[in-house]
Amino acid sequence: MADAANKYPENVEGKFYVDDQCIDCDLCRETAPANFRRNDDGGHSYVYKQPESPEEEALCKEAMEGCPVEAIGSDGA
Repeated sequence: MADAANKYPENVEGKFYVDDQCIDCDLCRETAPANFRRNDDGGHSYVYKQPESPEEEALCKEAMEGCPVEAIGSDGA
């Protein structure tokens, strides 16, 4: 389960985040490309835009549920 204490600093403030368990599998970037990007230097994903519509919210939740290492978190904010 993702831990807010270990989230990457690139994550924008808000409900969703990616923590240091990310293995750079690309699932979140494929599922919700409007919200997740890759840090090429660090080899991990991060949330660069919080969802702004119900559709984006659903895609972020799908990415979180599909993450193979549970590196995507939602703090419910």
